[in-house]
Amino acid sequence: MGETAAGRRSRYGADVPDPVSHGRWDVQRLLVPNPMWGSNGIAFGPDGRLYAAQFLAGQISAVDVATGETEVVVAMDGPVQSPDDLAFGADGSMYIADLVPGRVWRRSPLGVWTLVSDEVKLPNGITCVGDRLFVNEMKPDGRLLELFPDSGGSRVLTGGLALGNAMQLGPDNHLYYPHMVTGQVWRIPPDGTTPELVAEDVHEPVAVRFDQGGALLVLSRGQAGIVTRIDLHGTGSRSLITSGLAGLDNAAFDAENRMFVSSYASGGITELHPDGRTREIVRRGLDGPFGVTVDLAGTVHAADHYRVAEPERGAAAGAEDGPAHVIRPFTHGITAKDGLLHLTSQYGEVRTCDPELGTTRVRASGLCRPMGICARADGELVVAETGAGRLLALDEGDALTVLAEGLDHPVDVALDAEGRCYVSDDHLGSVLRIDNGHAVVVADGLDAPQGLAIIGDEVFTVETGSRTLRAISLTTGDRSVEAENLAVGPPPGSAPRTQPALFAHGMPGVPLPFAGLSAAPDGSLLLAANGEGTVLRLSPRARRAAMPGTAPAPGGGPREGGGFV
Repeated sequence: MGETAAGRRSRYGADVPDPVSHGRWDVQRLLVPNPMWGSNGIAFGPDGRLYAAQFLAGQISAVDVATGETEVVVAMDGPVQSPDDLAFGADGSMYIADLVPGRVWRRSPLGVWTLVSDEVKLPNGITCVGDRLFVNEMKPDGRLLELFPDSGGSRVLTGGLALGNAMQLGPDNHLYYPHMVTGQVWRIPPDGTTPELVAEDVHEPVAVRFDQGGALLVLSRGQAGIVTRIDLHGTGSRSLITSGLAGLDNAAFDAENRMFVSSYASGGITELHPDGRTREIVRRGLDGPFGVTVDLAGTVHAADHYRVAEPERGAAAGAEDGPAHVIRPFTHGITAKDGLLHLTSQYGEVRTCDPELGTTRVRASGLCRPMGICARADGELVVAETGAGRLLALDEGDALTVLAEGLDHPVDVALDAEGRCYVSDDHLGSVLRIDNGHAVVVADGLDAPQGLAIIGDEVFTVETGSRTLRAISLTTGDRSVEAENLAVGPPPGSAPRTQPALFAHGMPGVPLPFAGLSAAPDGSLLLAANGEGTVLRLSPRARRAAMPGTAPAPGGGPREGGGFV
C-alpha cells in the first residue's frame, strides 16, 4: 500500500499542504490520518475493485484490494447525501441506498444517475438478484421491498423488520436479512410469502453474508468485532470469529473466498481470516473527530460520533484507529473533569461517563443539537445548545439553567480563569463573551469559528472557513494567526454539500461536522482535524525544546504519530 494513495492524503486531497505553525508552536499529529470517513456498505464491482459507501461523508470510494489504492468515485457534493449500502446489478449498474433522505439511486456504467425510488423510508440493506433489486428499511416495523428501476414501481415482500440492514440471497434462493434490535436473522423467498426465522440470540447482527461456499456469516456491530458462522445445511451449529475490529458494518467475498470487512466506527477495509487474523488493506482511523479533550493525567480523548477514542494510546500500541473506551453512539462534544467524561450528542443528550467503571448517566435529553461543553470548577457543566441558540448550565443535580438565549448558532464554549463564558458562533463569524445573560462581541469578522479554548489571557479558535487557528488577546483585542493549512471541514475545492437531515422517521440522521479545540494542562492545544481524521497537538516550542525526546523528525515530515514544524 502506498502512503500517498491508501494513507494520509487520500481523504483530504492529493496535494494538501501539511499544517504550518507561525513560529510559536510545534504541530504534531497524534495518529496517522484516516483515508475514509468510516466505511459502511461494501461490494465488489465489475472492475474487480471493492466499492465502499461512506455514510458520514456522503461519498463512495473504490479500493484496489491488492494495493490498497483508493479512488473517490462518487464525491460528497454529488446527488447522494448519505450512502449506507450499495449493490451491483447484472448490467454493471451500481444501486445505492441513500438512507436519510429515503432515496434509492442507480448509477449506470457510464455514470448516468437515475432516481429509482424516493418512497422507501430509511433504505439500508440493498441487494441485486440478477436484474432484480431488493431493499429493506432500517426502522422499527420496517419493510422489505422489491423495486422496479425501469418502471419506478415497488412491491412489499414483508413488514415488521426490527431495523433491517445488509442482506443477501442465500444458496437456497431465499433473501436473508438481520433484525438489528432483536438479534435475529430471517429469510424470505424473493417472490414473497411468510418470512421464516433462521437464527436468534445472534450477537448484535448488522449484516448477513454468504461466502463462496454458501456458509452463512453474520457480522456484529459491537465492540469485539464478532462474526457468527452458522451451519445452515447440517446441525445448525455456530462458531464465533472474534476479530477485535470494533463496529463492523459489512463484508464482501472475492473470487478466492477472501473476506473483506468494513467498519462504521473506524473506517478502513480489512481482510478477515477464518481464524480471526486480520490484514489491513486501507488504514482505519477516526471518522471525525468532533470534540477533543485532555484529562489531568494528560490522556487525550476524541469524540468520534460512534465512540470515544484515545489517539495517543492507540498510536503507542500500534493501533492506527486508537482504542475506544466502548462504542458510545453519537458522541460530539466532550470535556474531562475529575476522572469523568462529559459528552454531548447532537441528537439531544448530555451524558456523563466513568471510563474506569464503564458507566454512563444521561444528564439531559430533548435538547436541540447540543454541541460544545465545558466544566466549571464546582462541576457545573456549560453547554452550547446550538440548534436553540442558547447557552445552558447543568448542575450536579441535573437542573438546567439558561445562561443566554437568542444567540444565532453557538458552537463551542470555554471558560476563562474568572469563570466567564465564551462562545464561538460559526454563522455570525464571532467569538462572544456572556455577561449577565448578554452576548458581548470579543471578535468578529472570523471565518466560521468553531473550536474554542482559553490559555491565560488569550482565546483560541479554529476558523473552519480559512482553515486557520487564531489567537485573540482578551486584554488588547489583538489577533494573530497561529497555524494554517489545517485539515478541517470538507476537502479544499469541493462544492458545498447538501447537509442531510439530523433526524429521519424518528431515527438519527447525519450530524453537522464540528472541529473541536481544547487546552491541555501543559499549555498545549489539542485540535480535532476532522477533514483528515486526526488530532493535532500544538505544543509551545520553548517547552518542547526543554523536554528530551520531543524533537520533530528530520525534515519536519510525517511519521507514525507524525510531527510537523
